[in-house]
Amino acid sequence: MQPLRTLNSLIARVSLRFGNRAKEVERFIKFAIVGIIGAVVDFGTLNVLQATVLRPVDPHLETKVALATGIAFSAAVTSNFTWNRYWTYPDSRSRRIRYQLVQFFIVNSLGMAFRLWFVHTLFVPMGHAGYDVLRALSLLETELSQAAQSQLGTNIAQFFAVWIVMLWNFFVNRYWTYNDVE
Repeated sequence: MQPLRTLNSLIARVSLRFGNRAKEVERFIKFAIVGIIGAVVDFGTLNVLQATVLRPVDPHLETKVALATGIAFSAAVTSNFTWNRYWTYPDSRSRRIRYQLVQFFIVNSLGMAFRLWFVHTLFVPMGHAGYDVLRALSLLETELSQAAQSQLGTNIAQFFAVWIVMLWNFFVNRYWTYNDVE
């Protein structure tokens, strides 16, 4: 528990520099750290799935990409809810866990719907663009298979979607799911 105490102390010291907004800054920093943990869970799950049971190849390429991103997102949401309830917003536990979980799930489901649409729409063009950039920078000298290019595009699209959805999740969860904290 010492590393968590040290991290909490560091976050508190940084937050104090923001005067009367210190508590909100502290929550945002913690939320962002939880988001980073969630992103590791998310990308790790995505890449394990795409390397094993949901390879991004035909047949059903788009369905496999959607399933892999959806499962990865769900794993991250579970991690994020637990961390946020017990670390970022420990003072919000006056509400029943089921109620908060439903709210958190609704907010994150809307984020997931956006993310699935975003990744589904952009994984092919972002795979082509990523491939072109890697070639232009001389970081890649061989052709990429359809699966590798689709996986590259999925990761690039997901990277941008994660940041957009993180901002959505923070503000909506802060003012709806965790609105019982001062």
